Amino acid sequence: MIKRLAIIGVGLIGGSLARALKRAGACAEVIGCGRDESLLRRAVELGVIDRYDTDPARAVAGADVVVLAVPLGMMEPVLRAIAPAVDARTIITDVGSAKGSVVAAAAAVFGTVPPRFVPGHPIAGTEKNGVEASFAELFQRRRVILTPLPETEGAAHDTVRWLWEQAGAEVVDMAVAHHDEVLAATSHLPHVLAYALVDTLARMQEQAEIFRYAAGGFRDFTRIASSDPAMWRDICLANREAVVSMLDRFSADLAGLRDAIEREDGAAVAEVFSRAKTARDLFCRQERLE
Repeated sequence: MIKRLAIIGVGLIGGSLARALKRAGACAEVIGCGRDESLLRRAVELGVIDRYDTDPARAVAGADVVVLAVPLGMMEPVLRAIAPAVDARTIITDVGSAKGSVVAAAAAVFGTVPPRFVPGHPIAGTEKNGVEASFAELFQRRRVILTPLPETEGAAHDTVRWLWEQAGAEVVDMAVAHHDEVLAATSHLPHVLAYALVDTLARMQEQAEIFRYAAGGFRDFTRIASSDPAMWRDICLANREAVVSMLDRFSADLAGLRDAIEREDGAAVAEVFSRAKTARDLFCRQERLE
């Protein structure tokens, strides 16, 4: 059992992790930290956390494990705030969607990445945010990627793995750079496309009519455009090299499809659509089996 867990950022992810661990009996005490005291009070009322502090250094004092569940743009400032209050035995982990920037932030604050710092990323979430949206089942049968470094202490790595397993997740390890490439393709690019499509349509003169006649396909494709814009801005900028690379690749493929449609090349269009259907059907079958 973790005697004292400190979560900086008690929103959807941080709140859901707290709920899951408390339900599993995996930690004795959960301390929350954030900038909005009214939201922290609400987290206590909901039973998500046991107590809170708006000062990060005070919140992590005496904690066995610290989870950073803040936007990527806040990782370095928060690490600087807690650095004087953590010691060699404190395990620090995070939930950021881009790992290269988080590792760089830790190195900038501590001079080198601490051996008890274990970068992590749960592949889970919804388009909603805030502690009110949190729920204990969020990580059930979801993957969590850990990106330990050569200097990462084995015991710290094992503890963070155990923590996520207690929350119901399947935990896998991955290299930092590979994680950022994979997530740029499977998560960051889809969010960029959803935001871009909705923005394009919203700026058309006929937007009222367009949205009035939008059907389920539009709703499904653009659901993630309801996610927190500031959070996704930070993710795209933090993982900009991998995101730009994927945008370039997708733009080239989209241009090819556009040209095929303009040429009325039905065979080429059908080939793209059929290849995509086969790939997605396979993905869905595998997902059901898992």
